[in-house]
Amino acid sequence: MHARKVSRGFRFLFRPAFSTDLVAICFPVLYYQPGVQRSESGIREVFVRLASEGDIVLIYNERDGKYFVRRLTSGGRLQTHTGEIFHDDLIGTPIGSRVLTHLGSPYLLFLPTTDELVRNLKRRSQIIFPKDAGYLVMKLGIVPGSRVLEAGTGSGGLCVILASIVGSDGQVYSYDVREDMSRLAAENLAFLGLDDRVTFTVREAADGFDEADLDAVILDMLEPWRVLEAAHAALRGGGMLGCLVPTVNQLTRLIANLKVHPGFGFIEAEELLLRPFKTLPERIRPEDRIVGHTGYLVFARALVRSDR
Repeated sequence: MHARKVSRGFRFLFRPAFSTDLVAICFPVLYYQPGVQRSESGIREVFVRLASEGDIVLIYNERDGKYFVRRLTSGGRLQTHTGEIFHDDLIGTPIGSRVLTHLGSPYLLFLPTTDELVRNLKRRSQIIFPKDAGYLVMKLGIVPGSRVLEAGTGSGGLCVILASIVGSDGQVYSYDVREDMSRLAAENLAFLGLDDRVTFTVREAADGFDEADLDAVILDMLEPWRVLEAAHAALRGGGMLGCLVPTVNQLTRLIANLKVHPGFGFIEAEELLLRPFKTLPERIRPEDRIVGHTGYLVFARALVRSDR
């Protein structure tokens, strides 16, 4: 990772795109706190992260809000609706600064968040919304080093989130009955450099899983009640089960099957609604549209069975 110290001698070379009071937010890791100086123009002395070849970056259009996620390569180009951006012009540029297309249209250069990475994946199926995925991670107790299984790979959106959380010491095991979906998800994880944290298997989940003593199992599929026995066999004692179903019919049947299963207890069912607000100072109010129903979340703990 490259870093450059920006002080009074460089004040005309780099000006933060935002207020200098927000520099610490733009660069939370590299902000230099001790010995901060302020010049006549109010520019603080900071350390900045420079974009490097191989970085995955987010290029944001200030005027219309459109953005692009790309991996920087020497000689690479990004064709936008407002002009062309050359990767070589971005390499060595401070993250968080303003860049221009060859037509002079302004963009901002950032490192993408996990949310932005997932939303920009190549996909052929619906992905789990961030509001549900983040809550799943917390409720299931997934932390760095966790071993987690998901049934229903889809395009790999949840895989990306789980692989980011478990880190290099953890592992994600992902099952899907469709080989084309498993292949697409593997390509998405490889693009992000997370493929070594995920093991993909093409198989019907009801036929069972190869893994055991897992910390959590996530079922994102049409009939999760058919996989409860296989999920219990894969979980450690006290391990967490999480399911996502879109309809009340599925919710009712899943809960009914969990209630009579001797290997699960502490059953919970929840739904999350996300209500964004307009952030215009002169008229702050809820947006006209909200992220409403996306699915019902069901959680349970694996119990050590007394019938075995």
